[in-house]
Amino acid sequence: MIKEEDLIEAIAECQGEKNPNANTCMKLAAYYTILNNIRGDILNVPSYSFSSEPTERVMYDSGTEFSEAVKGMNVNDFMEIMDDLMEALQVLMPKIYYSTLDKISEK
Repeated sequence: MIKEEDLIEAIAECQGEKNPNANTCMKLAAYYTILNNIRGDILNVPSYSFSSEPTERVMYDSGTEFSEAVKGMNVNDFMEIMDDLMEALQVLMPKIYYSTLDKISEK
């Protein structure tokens, strides 16, 4: 069985190589992948492109008050609000709800 300590040592060796090549990079990627699967995360392992939070933002701009309100908002936060709205529409205005779902499925 592969041990976490062995992976950390192998990662250190790859990162310490003076002239890394493609083979070194492939090994390093494999070690990180295995370590991530063992731990379930990549804590205490240096990462240069890791982001703990999605940075995807709403970029929609139609010039309306609505688009101004949502522009730049975190997409997940926006979708949570839209999901609540759609649930309310399903109960209060089912025709608009189903019409909206039809438009979404056409895209």
